[in-house]
Amino acid sequence: MAAVSFNESLASGPGDEGALVVELRDRLTEATIKCSERCLYQSAKWAAELLNSLPEVADHDSPMLGSDAPTSSYRMLSTSYDDPQEAALEAREAGKYLLAKSLFDTKEFDRCASVFLPPAVPAGGLAIFEKSKTRTPTSTPSKTRRSKPSETHSIPRLSQKSLFLALYARYLAGEKRKEEEGEMILGPTDGGMSSNRELSGLAKTLDEYFRARDAADPQIKRAQGWLEYLYGLILARSKQEELAQEWLLRAVRLNPYHWGAWEELSHLLSSVDDLNAQLSASILPQNVMTLMYQIHASIDLFSTTDSNTTITTLQSLLEIFPTSNFLLTQQALFYYHSKDFETSSSIFQELLVNDPYRLDGLDHYSNILYVMTDRPKLAFLAHLATSVDKFRPETCCVVGNYYSLCSHHEKAVMYFRRALTLDRSFLSAWTLMGHEYIELKNTHAAIESYRRAVDANRKDYRAWYGLGQAYEVLDMGFYALFYYQRAAGLRPYDAKMWQAVGSCYAKMNRVEQAIKALKRALAAGTYYETDSPAHSFNTSTSGKGKGSQARRNTGHKLLDPETLFHLAQLYERIPNEMEAARYMELCLAQETGQTSVAPTRTKTRKGVHRQNLTSPSDPPSASQNFEGDGDGDTEVLSSPSSAASDATEEVSPEHNTIDEQPGSNTGFGTGTTATTSRARLWLARYAFKNNDLDRAELLAEELCMDGFEVEEAKGLVREVRGRRDAAG
Repeated sequence: MAAVSFNESLASGPGDEGALVVELRDRLTEATIKCSERCLYQSAKWAAELLNSLPEVADHDSPMLGSDAPTSSYRMLSTSYDDPQEAALEAREAGKYLLAKSLFDTKEFDRCASVFLPPAVPAGGLAIFEKSKTRTPTSTPSKTRRSKPSETHSIPRLSQKSLFLALYARYLAGEKRKEEEGEMILGPTDGGMSSNRELSGLAKTLDEYFRARDAADPQIKRAQGWLEYLYGLILARSKQEELAQEWLLRAVRLNPYHWGAWEELSHLLSSVDDLNAQLSASILPQNVMTLMYQIHASIDLFSTTDSNTTITTLQSLLEIFPTSNFLLTQQALFYYHSKDFETSSSIFQELLVNDPYRLDGLDHYSNILYVMTDRPKLAFLAHLATSVDKFRPETCCVVGNYYSLCSHHEKAVMYFRRALTLDRSFLSAWTLMGHEYIELKNTHAAIESYRRAVDANRKDYRAWYGLGQAYEVLDMGFYALFYYQRAAGLRPYDAKMWQAVGSCYAKMNRVEQAIKALKRALAAGTYYETDSPAHSFNTSTSGKGKGSQARRNTGHKLLDPETLFHLAQLYERIPNEMEAARYMELCLAQETGQTSVAPTRTKTRKGVHRQNLTSPSDPPSASQNFEGDGDGDTEVLSSPSSAASDATEEVSPEHNTIDEQPGSNTGFGTGTTATTSRARLWLARYAFKNNDLDRAELLAEELCMDGFEVEEAKGLVREVRGRRDAAG
């Protein structure tokens, strides 16, 4: 891939590394100033933090002390040093620009836009006012609609910086009115009832501007990338995603150090395949920003399929930006999605020590502490975040997670609602609030919360899974199956998704499809005890998984006894007692890691079981179909490209059990559990039924010693001895 080849170029000598640092310092300084001038404060903050994470350069290497000092100073004071025409326009508009920027900073967005683009009919307000004055509801709106296009298309001669500021202010004014119309969270007018009414006018204005510019400048030499970014943003909000992606790609090529454009571009990715297509087509600029984008997009897609490349790229960038909060946060999120909670928690803790006033990403840290059930640290984090800024969405999510861990679900909902009041696009708050409503048995509110999460990000498998849970509670099996299939299509290496699909099929008496789904769960949930960061196969049926500690690394792997037991029960329903007995034997073997029997056909794909607050460790490039034949309902809603890669893969029995000789005892296993005891009881009855009295008696006596199913085991022992006496 293009990003990988550029990654190799980072490994250079000391002289080249110094030159790279000098260039990055200059570019990031320029990006910080340009973003600040255009009121893109989040992008400016990102660039400034990255700038200050660069190592110090020796004085004799600094270009500021040489003959280039005047040029560098000029770059810091002007953003149009390379375009005299733009510089002249900016100088002419300096007074108006300062007024507009001050109005923007005080959040008077309409006034800011009117400084450069005085509207004949201001958006929203005057149009409504005119209706009430004229009392002609049929004629006035039509006049307004006819006059808007001419107003939006007439663009005065402005610099690109001033035009961007005016149009961006108008866009934010529409967003502000949209939130005001929405009123309370999950209220009657919340959701799709309100929209940004400025989008269509802004899109027409920018389309007209680009047409005129392309006619005057066919080679697009004067393009800066800022207006292209704004057009892509507006198209994305208007659900024209393909066109938006095209304009955002143009924006990052023209202005690669504007992080906001990269973020918007990553939001438009639907799968890892889309990311790989962008990287392989060499349509992205060949610089450090492409590597930043690759890491951010991979982690945002919960993709650790190519984990070696991701972690190698992260380490290469950390050598250039050793103290970057952004890169360290991405590293922590990588380990978080890989279920290495200890490592992720330690990185977040280090970030908190180095910058205790930084709240970005603390909602993820609170999720980790929640999963680890570390209540003291979560309480400290909630207190710290509240003391820094209690009206930040991250703070509200941290406090909400703390109350949820304390089982105060009503208070948790209150704080998640507060987070959404502050930022309705804060995705994790919608999902977490849905989990809390599930705990409170308010299924309809949970469904609405999950739907809003899906609307915000349809790649969020947790919201799809939550919808399936909610409809399963309502005994609406077909709806639950549909949403579980969507979740499994997004995360086919997640055992919990396939267990849910198999459970739905079993309740619908579609045993064949249930067996296929549970086999996929068995393959995905294979528990690999290695030094990799993927650890946990403990299951959770609630909306949030509350814990599972990492086991010791032994280099062995286990299968989920619950899945094996359910598979055996399904084979018993067919009926196929021989295959059921094989799965019961394998379930029993998980107690000590013995490998006496293995299922006949599964798949080799590796994965780990997810907890509902965490992400799977091996998400796919795209989703896949069930193995084998079946009706159309057994197919996961997925792209066909990746289905062919897995559909025919099968393994021999040794791939399904630990790498020891049959019957060996490795000392690594689940120990005696209720599930394995039920399997032992089933096998004892099966042996008794087939006149294998010695094995039936042995298994029943083991049950008596284990303390599970004792009375039934004693009765079975008596029956065995009675039959033996009768035969003797």
